[in-house]
Amino acid sequence: MNILIIGPSWVGDMVMAQTLFTCLKQRHGDGCMIDVLAPDWSRPILERMPEVRSALSFPLGHGALELATRRRIGRSLAGQYEQAILLPNSLKSALVPFFADIPLRTGWRGEMRYGLLNDVRKLDKDAYPLMIERFMALAYEPGTELPKPYPRPSLQIDPASRDAALAHFGLERDRPVLALCPGAEFGEAKRWPSEHYAAVAEARIRQGWQVWLFGSKNDHAVAEQIRGRLIPGLREESTNLCGDTSLAQAIDLLSCADAVVSNDSGLMHVAAALNRPLVAVYGSTSPGFTPPLADQVEMVRLGLDCSPCFDRTCRFGHYNCLRDLAPAQVDAALDRLVGDLLPDPQDS
Repeated sequence: MNILIIGPSWVGDMVMAQTLFTCLKQRHGDGCMIDVLAPDWSRPILERMPEVRSALSFPLGHGALELATRRRIGRSLAGQYEQAILLPNSLKSALVPFFADIPLRTGWRGEMRYGLLNDVRKLDKDAYPLMIERFMALAYEPGTELPKPYPRPSLQIDPASRDAALAHFGLERDRPVLALCPGAEFGEAKRWPSEHYAAVAEARIRQGWQVWLFGSKNDHAVAEQIRGRLIPGLREESTNLCGDTSLAQAIDLLSCADAVVSNDSGLMHVAAALNRPLVAVYGSTSPGFTPPLADQVEMVRLGLDCSPCFDRTCRFGHYNCLRDLAPAQVDAALDRLVGDLLPDPQDS
């Protein structure tokens, strides 16, 4: 059975979509071939998912209609698939499977998609409170009890690709690596302050660790702020990779981390899918809908009366849910996860 997936538009959502792919393989067996139509940026994620046969390039940006282009893409896929499953809820996302005349077109009701979809599901948010549950449910007939334990995203790393990324940036694995992911595309209300990240970095560097900072080019400045708060001698033990790596390189390098501290972001989900020991810092959001899915996770949040608000910026202007979350709480979480990975000199 050949299935076309219309993929989501965010890094974290694409990582979590692997739970759907796993369920489809479990239901239909090895003969189930899964292709994912998604923007080119997602290819490094999809290429690291063994359940996916092909990542198909979708050339349109988020929100662009361009009906003629969608019709052309749909017609180019005609006759190749028995089912399409749509993860976005937008009307636009239903056009390509419709133009491809795929016999079974499955998705949640979303934006007036009757006619475009012929397997329209009505979402019960109480029955499926987690995003992965909403993804997984589309693999089965309506009302089917989801199999437990739930599958977890698991990205596969090619050692040669990882070694090439290490060599490209001149990075060594001679000391434990703390990865910091200080960005969040969602907005300021997800970003733990740079001075707090710097305090955590300083504590680990003084213990003999090195620090690698990950993110997009939009995060380069805040990563430099973090490094700028480290005194000479410590600053040299940190590397700002924000905006310099491709997503593929970032994934491969993140797999080298001995521990990760991250905001609620796409890279948080990547770190979880790499099964790295992870401290996830929450401010305006909550782990109740899209928690990191891994064994070694500590979720740190204050739980103020005003949070979670899910606002991009703090309506009160104080960002106390993040500012008052002290570095000591993250340090303690790291200690619970990994302790001190370096040998005690007195033992030698």
